[in-house]
Parts: sequence; C-alpha cells; structure tokens
Amino acid sequence: MSHEQLENEETIPFFPDQFMREFRVVIGIVVIAVIIGVIGMINPVGLEDPADPFNTPAHVKPEWYFLGLYQLLKFVPKTTGVLIPIFGVVILALWPFLDRKKETNHKPMKIRALVVAIGMLILIALTIWGGVS
Repeated sequence: MSHEQLENEETIPFFPDQFMREFRVVIGIVVIAVIIGVIGMINPVGLEDPADPFNTPAHVKPEWYFLGLYQLLKFVPKTTGVLIPIFGVVILALWPFLDRKKETNHKPMKIRALVVAIGMLILIALTIWGGVS
C-alpha cells in the first residue's frame, strides 16, 4: 500500500478507544472476581475437616517416583527422612569437585559401584514396598 492509501483508510486510534475497551474488560473481570470472593466468604463450602499436615489419611499415596521416599518416612524420624535425600543429592552434585585425584587401582571404583548398587536396591525395594502397602 502506498502512503496515500494509508492516509485515506479509516482507522480507529488505540488511545482512547481501544484502551478504554480493554480497561472496561479488566474492570469487569475484577468485579466478577470480587463478587465471587465475597460470596465465598459469606457462604464457604467445606467438604471435610481442614487438612492436617501431621495426619495423613491411610488411602493417600504419592506417585510411583516418590513411593520409595514416602516409605522411608515410615521408618525413620521425619527430619532424618527429609534430610537423607537432600544430602544424597548434594553429595552427588559435589562429588566430581571433591574427588579430583587419578585412580591407580580399581578397588575404590568397585567400592563405589557396590555402594551405588546397594543404594539402588534399597530404593527399588522401598518403592515396591510402598506400592503394595
């Protein structure tokens, strides 16, 4: 299009026309949200007792990838059960920076492989146990 065709074409300015239309929509949405909030405060809907984070119902189970950690919480104190996975992840993240020496024999490598295998077997067993319990 040429410059003359653009000037002859009728346009609607963004400000104030489009701006005011958008402003009215925003005000309408806010009014509806406030009305729903006030109705909710006047007439609250309660399904059951309020949630108690220290009393988990027996039928509640996490997704399969958290079952091992969930089962771990049943056997160790809660603080310990939360800190064990955190320390494990931190150790895994820092291990390459802590162990920088060259390996001359395979004994430490075999020990590490054994520790990892035992840890994985424990995690798999806890996950299966959590799934069937």
